[in-house]
Amino acid sequence: MDRIRRYPDLARSDRSDLDEVLDAAAVGTLSTVVDGLPWVVPMLYARDGDRIVLHGSTGAGALRHVAAGAPVAFSVTMLDGIVVADTLFDSTANYRSAVVRGRLTAFHGDGAVDALDLLSDSLIPGRSSEVRTHTKKELAATLAIALPIEPGCWTVKVRDAPPPAPSANSGEWVGVVPLRTVAGEPEPAPWVGEDVREPESVRRLVAAARV
Repeated sequence: MDRIRRYPDLARSDRSDLDEVLDAAAVGTLSTVVDGLPWVVPMLYARDGDRIVLHGSTGAGALRHVAAGAPVAFSVTMLDGIVVADTLFDSTANYRSAVVRGRLTAFHGDGAVDALDLLSDSLIPGRSSEVRTHTKKELAATLAIALPIEPGCWTVKVRDAPPPAPSANSGEWVGVVPLRTVAGEPEPAPWVGEDVREPESVRRLVAAARV
């Protein structure tokens, strides 16, 4: 784990803390330097054991650059709540964040197929078993890559607390406004008939959000 110097009391040091944050989100930001300039892009991802799996177009030159071994940083942040204090200075947010640094490697052949299925199933569990497999043309157009999670190359910060106690009781309300992302009711495409039901994987996803 990298050392956190700003608000070190919010740092988490167990690998399970990192896994928990990575598994709770679906979008992260991949960063590197290309031709002396910063390059940053948000990407869908999935954690697979000791690696983070991502994908993109083989036509993206910057993505080929990082797939060839350029150093990268991958960050994830989730806003869990707005912390309302009695002053603007003490107002803040509850959040979970993680940063993983390293070098990417590319998947090939059956490994690329498995990686792309994993990405789909991380968003909608079981979806890959409901549709056809990837065609050769689709695989040729898609770059599946992985970022290894290695000791000493990651950080985690978590704030999950009420606002700080005021120096004097003003009688004003203070507290936390929780925030969360949930799956809503599915919206069919315009050409889908009214008698066509959602696939089982989508129904399970929505049902889980209602629990």
